[in-house]
Amino acid sequence: MTDTTGQGDAMRPFFFCGIGGSGMLPLAQLAQGFGHEVAGSDRSFDQGRTPEKFAWLERNGFALFPQDGSGLTSAKQTLIASAAVEDTVPEVARAKELGCKRLTRAELLSELFNAAGYSLAIGGTSGKSTVTGMIAWILADVGHDPTVMNGAVMKNFVDEANPFASARVGSPRVFVSEVDESDGSIALFKPTIGVLLNVSLDHKSIEELRKLFGDYVATAGCAVINMDDEESRFLAEHARQTVTFGIEQQDADLTVEPDSIEQGPLSIRAVVIDNRSKEVFPLELPMPGMHNLSNALAAIAALSAAGVETSRSVYALSRFRGLARRFDVVGTSPSGISVIDDFGHNPEKCAATLRTLKATEGRVIAFFQPHGYGPLRQMGDELAQTFARELGSDDITIMCDPVYFGGTVDRSEGTERIVGLIEEHGGSAEHIASREDCGDRIIEIARAGDRVVIMGARDDTLSAFAKDVLDRLI
Repeated sequence: MTDTTGQGDAMRPFFFCGIGGSGMLPLAQLAQGFGHEVAGSDRSFDQGRTPEKFAWLERNGFALFPQDGSGLTSAKQTLIASAAVEDTVPEVARAKELGCKRLTRAELLSELFNAAGYSLAIGGTSGKSTVTGMIAWILADVGHDPTVMNGAVMKNFVDEANPFASARVGSPRVFVSEVDESDGSIALFKPTIGVLLNVSLDHKSIEELRKLFGDYVATAGCAVINMDDEESRFLAEHARQTVTFGIEQQDADLTVEPDSIEQGPLSIRAVVIDNRSKEVFPLELPMPGMHNLSNALAAIAALSAAGVETSRSVYALSRFRGLARRFDVVGTSPSGISVIDDFGHNPEKCAATLRTLKATEGRVIAFFQPHGYGPLRQMGDELAQTFARELGSDDITIMCDPVYFGGTVDRSEGTERIVGLIEEHGGSAEHIASREDCGDRIIEIARAGDRVVIMGARDDTLSAFAKDVLDRLI
């Protein structure tokens, strides 16, 4: 593939199709930060959704156009579009007419990433964004000025100038990025350090995932492996060099003293053990859940492979503020009803969130918006089992129809089937087609002490929905 980031192409303009998306926006920020002229379009911009985000983009020098192809005017422009974007989308058709080069998001990101002198990739089915944010914060805290690509807003880097801090423009020599297996693009990345968090069903079959993650582990200069995850542990044999971590697997390089774990509603404490040096470090993480303790170990292990002292990582994590939409507590009503905004959308992510909620007292009302008809077909059975297994007899799951922004996807199989499966597995669930009507139902049944969790992906308006639910409860 031609290098779009080298000196000869340094001023080549990029046009991002879907520039407001959680994957595209941070990449557009990095491209602009590295000196490229950046413009884009977005269906949500045309529909008037999340207007504050697009106003911020325009104020910060990103030219926005309707998604009608009008923003592409020269063959010198490179179109950045998801591999899933159909040829009928006006930008794609216009780019073909003009003879514009086209790159996927992952192709451009991997070029920037692979050009860095030192790179850290974070892969796995679940937890990537959180661990990416943790590693980025630790590196920044110890003065390494990393460039970061993330799929979620990192609260430690949010300020008035950058309220959508899902990217950080730092030194191009140190690059941290989550890498995605869902479209196979993880194969494009050649990290100095590659973290593997877990391998479980999401967008691909387990056999495909084993191949993708096995190659990823083999490509990394050093692989950081979660030994608690059976699939990841199996793939460790492909690595040239490893640093391991685990909570259950006490012989991992980085682990914790089991008796030291203290779970709270908004935090978790534990004593970290480095089995290589036999040192111990008290960790207080201002995020709840055993999965976040595992995420913290992953970040500490990755940075120990990079030469950062474990004591420095542990201290930095005590001031880690988390990510937007990752068990993000929106607020609590006067009657004690808490509303949590969460990105959970596959079985493992949903299970982690629900287990965290069930670790403390209170009924759970779990609202779930499926992030597409295709993913619902792929993992619907496992999702149903997850909600039925993790929630108790007093809890309830409420699901609306899958998110749909247009296109030719098969919509013959929807949420009704999943709700039926939850009930077959012994859970309590309701299907209410409209999200607004789901909100009405939540307000109707919520009572003092409940925790309402708003779950789903690929829809920025879910955060506004969570806030509206809270406002109506106050």
